[in-house]
Amino acid sequence: FTSVKAVPKASFVDYIRGGCQISLITAVDFTASNGNPSDPNCLHYISPVKDNEYVQAIKSIASVLAPYDSDQMIPSFGFGGQIPPHFHVSHCFPLDLNTQNPEVYGVQGILNAYQHAVRTVRLYGPTNFSSILDKAMQFASVRENQQSQSYFILLIITDGIISDMSDTVDRIVAASKLPLSIVIVGVGGANFENMEILDADDTPLRSRNGETMARDIVQFVPFRELMRKGGPNGCVAKETLAEIPGQLMAFMKSNNIKPNPPVLRRSETT
Repeated sequence: FTSVKAVPKASFVDYIRGGCQISLITAVDFTASNGNPSDPNCLHYISPVKDNEYVQAIKSIASVLAPYDSDQMIPSFGFGGQIPPHFHVSHCFPLDLNTQNPEVYGVQGILNAYQHAVRTVRLYGPTNFSSILDKAMQFASVRENQQSQSYFILLIITDGIISDMSDTVDRIVAASKLPLSIVIVGVGGANFENMEILDADDTPLRSRNGETMARDIVQFVPFRELMRKGGPNGCVAKETLAEIPGQLMAFMKSNNIKPNPPVLRRSETT
């Protein structure tokens, strides 16, 4: 008889244990469709008694993703706002308005930067994703190899309908070859039909030059709907993480990168 040796299938956890570095990037929508920040009905309204939907989304969604980030230094951006001192429109600005360094520390750092930006940035528009996607692709354009493994997750929190859909599709198709996943969180009650298209679970995206995305990299999370269904914890966490492990493994497999042996922590070596 010919012996058959079973080869165990690699898992998401195997890559993490083997030292694959996960990096989170966040982006927050500062377009005028969110409403007037001084109006309690505005999605960006800062209330002394209740978190707005952006704060809720950062706390619940970013808190699910951030623990996978190895150093907790999270590049965080805003888009669609007029930024000081000259209040020109920017579709990709540091959330903490520090042009020298867009990184903040952990989820609390994102919240602190967001709350400062809401009080400083003027909401404007339109809702363009392409500049944020360009920035994420810059981070993810690293040389992947067996020894040095990394993967990036871009979290976009937005309320509205995309104004640059064709440019966004082109960027996502290009990004599908990079170690990158995109989680789009829809807050508020707008029509998120285009977000479902970008999710591409049923129909792969195709760029204007006819190229089809190499793999599915987008997950759309309808935040308000999930909050109604299951509250801020289990349901949202499950939806957020639904596709990321498979997306990471699909990238690694397509590049013939296998999990490295488990990295021992100090506590395990003493």
